Parts: sequence; C-alpha cells; structure tokens
Amino acid sequence: MAIISFLGFTVLVAVISYLATRSTDEQSSEGYFLGGRSLTAGVIAGSLLLTNLSTEQIVGLNGSAYQSGLSVMAWETLAAMAMVVTALFLLPRYLRGGLTTVPQFLAERFDVTTKTLTSALFLTGYVVVLLPVILYSGSVAVSGMFELPALLGVSETAALWICVWGIGIIGSIYAVFGGLKAVAVSDSINAIGLLIGGILIPIFGLQMIGDGSILDGINTMMTANPDKFKSMGSESDPVPFHTIFTGMMLVQLFYWGTNQQIIQRALAAKNLAEGQKGLLLGSFIKILGPLIVVLPGLIAYHMFGDGLATVDDAYPKLVNKVLPASLLGFFAAVLFGAILSSFNSVLNSSVTLFGLDIYKQHINPSADEKTVVKKGKMFGIILAIAAMFIAPLIANAGSLFDYLQEINGIYSIPILTIIFVGYFTKRVPAIAAKIGLLSGSLLYILSQFILQPMFISNAKTAAGVTDATEKSVLAAIEGSAYPHFLDVMAILFVLNVIIMLIIGKLYPREEAFELTYTKQVDITPFKYVKQFGLAICVIVIGIYWYFA
Repeated sequence: MAIISFLGFTVLVAVISYLATRSTDEQSSEGYFLGGRSLTAGVIAGSLLLTNLSTEQIVGLNGSAYQSGLSVMAWETLAAMAMVVTALFLLPRYLRGGLTTVPQFLAERFDVTTKTLTSALFLTGYVVVLLPVILYSGSVAVSGMFELPALLGVSETAALWICVWGIGIIGSIYAVFGGLKAVAVSDSINAIGLLIGGILIPIFGLQMIGDGSILDGINTMMTANPDKFKSMGSESDPVPFHTIFTGMMLVQLFYWGTNQQIIQRALAAKNLAEGQKGLLLGSFIKILGPLIVVLPGLIAYHMFGDGLATVDDAYPKLVNKVLPASLLGFFAAVLFGAILSSFNSVLNSSVTLFGLDIYKQHINPSADEKTVVKKGKMFGIILAIAAMFIAPLIANAGSLFDYLQEINGIYSIPILTIIFVGYFTKRVPAIAAKIGLLSGSLLYILSQFILQPMFISNAKTAAGVTDATEKSVLAAIEGSAYPHFLDVMAILFVLNVIIMLIIGKLYPREEAFELTYTKQVDITPFKYVKQFGLAICVIVIGIYWYFA
C-alpha cells in the first residue's frame, strides 16, 4: 500500500508539471532558464521553500536539534529576515538590470573574468558539496523510512547507492529536460504536501509522548529536557548566540540574496511586486520552519535519548516510530519530492550558469539560444553523474547540516563580499574583485582546514583528553580552542571588504560605475512591502525573546 501511494503521488506531480509547462518555449534561454519570466508569488514562494527545504535540512537540522537543542532554529528564523532584506533592497536592483544570473551583474560592474570566476566558484560548490549532500541525505531518509536493506535484501551501502542513483536520475529529468518552470511547478505542489506531512510528524510525536494530548506532550518534553528549549545557544553549541550578530546574517544574505539556485526563482517573477510578495510569503512560512526541521529532533531526543548511532538517524527513526503505516507512502512521496526539488533546482541553476556565463561567453560566443540551452543540458547531465558518484563518499561527514554550512564558506563569503562592494561603491576596480575572490577562498580554507585542526589538536593535548572523553567536554575544548566558523566568516568578510576598498583607493576605476536599467518586467514595488517586512522581523525577535 505504501509503495502504491508513493508512486501515485509522485506520478501525479510529474503529470501536473508537464501539463503546466508544455506551452513554455524551452528552446529560448529566457524560456528555459527563467520560465519565460512568468512566475507568480505563490509559485515563487513554494519553489523557494522546496529548493531550500530538502532532506539536508529536514534530516540534517533535526539531527543538529537532537544533539544541541532549539538554538539551531537560527538557521530557519533568521532566514526570514534575510528574505525581507532581499525583497526590499536586492530584488529591485536585479530586476531593473534584467539579470538572468547574479554573475551577470559582476560582468557589468567589474569585468567578464570576475563573472566567470564567480560562476566557476558556484559550480564547484554545487558539484563537490551541495548536490552530493542532497543526494546522500535524501537516500538516508528514503532507505531508512522504507527499510530498503531488508526489503531488497542488500547491504545498507548497496541500498544507499541505489537510492542515490534513483533520485539523481529522476531529478535530472526534471531539471535538465524540463527547465525552470517544470522545477518551480513541481516544487509548488510538493510544498503543500511537505507542509502537511512535515507538520504531522511532530503532531503524532507529541501525541505519543502526551498520551493523546499535544499540550501534555510539549509540557512533558520541556519538563524533562529544559536545556533543549533555549533559543540562545552556548559557546559549545553549533550556533552560539553571539554568532547571530557576526557570520550568521552574512550566510543568510548570501543564500537568500545572491545564491543562484535560490534567487533564480525571484528573477523569474512576472514583475517586481510578484517577486516581492513571493519572498515575503516565503519568509512568513519560513518562520514556521522549526516546527518541521527542529521540533522533530527534540522529540526524537526525548524518545531515543543518546541511543542513536548517528545524529542524522533521528528524523528517519522518528518517522518510522510515529507515522501510521497508512500515511507512510504519502509522506515518503512528499519527502522524495523535496529531495528532487533541491537536487533539480541546484542542477537547473548549474545549467544556467554554465550555459550563459561560460559556454556562451567563452566557448562559443556566436552560439544561438537553442545551442546554448542544448550545451547547458549536456553539462547538467555530466554534473549530475559526478554528484551521484561523490554522494556516497560523504557518509562519515558527521552532522550533515553543520558540515554543509561550514564547507559553503569557501565560496559564499568571497562572492557576497564582491557583490556587496560592487553595489555600494562606484570606483573599486575589477582587480580588487579578483583578489577578493581569491583571498576570501584561500584564507577560509587555511583557517578552517589547516589552522583549526592544528589548534584543536594542541588544545586537546594540553588538556590531556582523547576522543573517548565525554562529548560535552570535547565540544567545550574545541569551542574555546578556535573561533567559530561563523565568526571566521565575519572576520574574513570585513578583511576582504577593507582589502578591496584599499585597492579602490590606490587604483580606482577611471569612470564611476552606473547601474544600467533594462526594463524586462514591470518594476513597480509591492505597495505594502515595508509593512509586511517589518512585521516579519518583529515576529522573529518575539520568538527569540519568548524562548530566551
């Protein structure tokens, strides 16, 4: 029965996506990469959330909550504030400039080489980090929910490989052959299912803990584990409270304001008002995100204690325990849709970056739009295959979500830096952007992957501890031995900005940069964008105050 409902819902989404997109011109770059600039607020919000909310979030962040408590909700709640900033300040500039990719702005502001380097950084991060993490976390969830090793009579490793390639192939069909609009429509349908299914898991879990009463379940959990319900993380937690004011907002602004896989949905808006409404609607729903990606982890801790093999087992084990068998197929289909959403969204953005910023720019400048789309699709297939080979190799990476966020710093902060300086200065030259990209990436790698392990090893030796020492003691030593990676991001952001400004002072552009406006869509803003944005920020602050 579970298999039938799983297949039924998955096929239904595919059929609806096909019917909704068959009239879109997929041969033109605007039709394929931006869905013909036709997306409305609801579709944008749904696609934004499903692009972001996949198993690396659901499995990974619930695993972090299982381990460290409510403080990890910062990844969700502060995202809402970053989306407000994007709606108010960044999206109007993007749409006035008629951008298809964020690096296109960098070509105008600095030069083509800066754009190409940025696109290459995006693509490297996608294929080495993001796509494999999505495939791996999704495979862990699907394999765990259906108990595939036992069902298929294979080892856990074999089941993992089967899931990785199954998800990868189906996701590639959506992204490579369907274009952005197919991705966005399927996202919107799956978003509804995910919100319903995602909320059911904590409801059933709390009812189980509270003998049928959700409120009793919450009271029981908060009484038994009060330390797990503090919004302000300690210095040994994944998100210490002070990092909210250092690197956290920088990461959020990069992700929601400049990351191609995300902002491409808003760039495809039919007008500025729809884009802003989509971002604001998404930000409001994002505030409710902890109910899906944090609360289940807390419930899992109450139910299982410290008895799980890895923290990323928390969510699949909880689903198996609390979800009625009659709903397992539906929820698995919804989760499968979320996995596909993130995978095909990243893949579609990769195809866009390669086709427009690399192939058209450097390999074949005279190529027509049909050829650009075709070559982009070929690149997408190669990228997907590479990610499918890499995915099973990250099985021992620790907490998936923490791993993902730390690795992303290699390219997120350098790119955010040059975009920030590009928009807020007029005479900083192209050489400063190139140095900013290079120094930002190299200094972050030096800090996190050479100096940090050395400092932590020395601190452990000085304290006379080993890996067998109690986890809380190890975490405290590691936390005090070296700055948190979010603090490192903030330090490097400020340092790179200073470096670029100094270069701009010493070797300024001959002419001040002026942003050119090409009216692709109506850029009249949403009438109440400021009021709604302020309301969302007040709600986020209120949540922190309540749980402080």
